[in-house]
Amino acid sequence: MAKPVSEGKTQVKQNEAKWSPELMRAGWTAVPSVILEYQHKLGLDALDVNILLQLATFWWHKENLPRPAKATIAKRMDVDPSTVRRRIAKLEKAGLIKRIARRTDTGQRPNEYDFTGLIEQAKPYALQKQRDREERKRQDATRQRKGFKVISGGKAEA
Repeated sequence: MAKPVSEGKTQVKQNEAKWSPELMRAGWTAVPSVILEYQHKLGLDALDVNILLQLATFWWHKENLPRPAKATIAKRMDVDPSTVRRRIAKLEKAGLIKRIARRTDTGQRPNEYDFTGLIEQAKPYALQKQRDREERKRQDATRQRKGFKVISGGKAEA
């Protein structure tokens, strides 16, 4: 469900307060936290996550998949393009991304990258995180009914 426009603007303002208006105006990328928090369980290392983040900076609309050149990603990360090529192949073999070749009459264009596999593989972790959050809320409410005061950090005191 999409957030109301005013709620989205509020979030941008909060991010500006954290990161500064200058950094936010230069551009930002939305990535679900669960991908970072569960990267190990998803079989990702730091280089894989960096590549996914680089790809995500080119993805602003669901129907318009990112399509940066591997050389662009490599230059941003200061690694050899063959490293990016190998890692993207690994991510594809793991079912996390799908490369979609783009060809024209004049030759090959940069691939498009579909994140459907990553999204589907991350969903169980996201759902578990939501269940855990709801369970904590339920436990906090139970503590409050029993006369405990719930303080920051989820700890209760009498």
